[in-house]
Amino acid sequence: MIPRNEEQEATDLYQRLILAWNNQDAAGFASTVAIDGNVVGFDGSQMNGSAEVKSQLEAIFREHKTPPYLTKILEIRVLTKEVVLLRAAAGMIPEGNSDFDSALNAVQTMVAELGSDGWQIALFQNTPAQFHGRPELVEAFTTDLRQQISVVK
Repeated sequence: MIPRNEEQEATDLYQRLILAWNNQDAAGFASTVAIDGNVVGFDGSQMNGSAEVKSQLEAIFREHKTPPYLTKILEIRVLTKEVVLLRAAAGMIPEGNSDFDSALNAVQTMVAELGSDGWQIALFQNTPAQFHGRPELVEAFTTDLRQQISVVK
């Protein structure tokens, strides 16, 4: 039996989530979320359970061409053999632009759990990285994401 690597499992799960968002694939996004998992959106909206995630994202993707995320994993912490915390920086380059829109920068937090169906997201939270009153932190965050572009391309 090959030993599990919880950090790699969390990375793979997070990358599947981001890829589904970038492809506007509501079903794919929802498939990463536990049946009783929770997603907190950028605007504070809450989706509870994978079925609600799928339904709400289908509506969002039908009405909006959402920009893709470019991300950088900041931390992966194995809390137990069945629970992992992942934090990432995320930004978006809107269609027709060549640079990040810093108003769309976010810190993403994912709590993943190992269940009978494999690794799934118990909680995903997408928090605006606005750093109110500290424009130097917004610029530093965005600069760090810009460096990620060369890795992705």
